[in-house]
Amino acid sequence: MIENSPKELHLVGFAKGKMAFVELDPIPLSALQHYVFCPRQCALIHVEQAWQDNLYTLRGDRAHERVDIPQGMLRDEVRVEYALPLWSDKLSLVGRADVVEFGSDGIPYPVEHKVGKRRAQHADEVQLCGQVFCLEEMFETSIPEGALYYARSRRRRKVAITSTLREETKGVIEEVRTLLQQGGLPPPIADERCRHCSLMDICVPFADRWIQEERDDPDDSQHPLCADAGSLPSP
Repeated sequence: MIENSPKELHLVGFAKGKMAFVELDPIPLSALQHYVFCPRQCALIHVEQAWQDNLYTLRGDRAHERVDIPQGMLRDEVRVEYALPLWSDKLSLVGRADVVEFGSDGIPYPVEHKVGKRRAQHADEVQLCGQVFCLEEMFETSIPEGALYYARSRRRRKVAITSTLREETKGVIEEVRTLLQQGGLPPPIADERCRHCSLMDICVPFADRWIQEERDDPDDSQHPLCADAGSLPSP
């Protein structure tokens, strides 16, 4: 979702009366969602440049096909923009909104499209809040609400952009910035989330547990390393 984005210059201190600047790469908005879901997944994608499709990612790609072509339309007196480029110079963010609606008041209303049923997914809310930060800066306005649209149920879930969500999202932005700058790989979460992650074969989140089990029972014919995703050890 990022194409040829400019880098940001940020003031970091003074040296002999001269201002010192450091050049920062913009953070992809998608990295916020990846980080809240799993910091290791975020590092694999945005540091190691690793990616592997599975059923869930392919469904997500299919769900985004209709909104991934930049275009605008008027629907019930609401201007709808698809695949709208987003950026924030203040927070050094960059990305693209699936859908942004503009009503009669002119205030942008972001709608992030997700695959699956309507459900509460906090990582998606943080990503949506990051979009709000960009839109507020771009259009010099305040945005109180956005929405998450779920393709499978064809329903929206309204998300209030509260002060709590804003502060949490700013904290996530700084944590992601530190992760990307340091370039390390966090330890695996190794829980139920791994079953739905397309990077499980690359991440190998249960490797330490499997090694320990092999040491405890080296003759076990049902070793997890030979198991499929449906027979993973319980978190």
